[in-house]
Amino acid sequence: MSGLVAMGVVGRPHGVRGLVHVTSFAAEPADLATYPLQDESGRRLVLQWRGQSIAAIGEVVDGATRWVRDRDAAARLTNLRLYVPRAALPPAGEDEFYLADLLGMAAHDATGQFLGNVTAVHDYGAGASLEIGALILPFTRACVPEIDLAARRLTVLPPHEVIGEDT
Repeated sequence: MSGLVAMGVVGRPHGVRGLVHVTSFAAEPADLATYPLQDESGRRLVLQWRGQSIAAIGEVVDGATRWVRDRDAAARLTNLRLYVPRAALPPAGEDEFYLADLLGMAAHDATGQFLGNVTAVHDYGAGASLEIGALILPFTRACVPEIDLAARRLTVLPPHEVIGEDT
């Protein structure tokens, strides 16, 4: 799924007419409906907000939208991730990053020693963390003080609890 950024996820159905709960990862949650959405398989999708975090969802086929119209069809979409092509997103602001842009970056410690590449970015709601080899580090300025997007390199300062150093 290179070039795609996860921007939302479909939750449980809402009511009996095909509406679903949607969690938006956009800075302004309502903006999710303005992006060209797709799922993992490449199906083109659209959203129309009907309330806070509640939306109608449909698939675009041959230029026409086929809306989900019943609870059973909506239930089958539970946990469906909604992706946007990276090129369709606005540039990140200064000191802001799309987490997807961090994948594959080379991680070095303060002495320049290579620690590995960022293989995954996890975010379970309490803040993002980076997986670098066997390390999982919080994505905070204290642990990741420098990021060079152009060079695809970041500097990490693992807490001593993570690397087992005695203080």
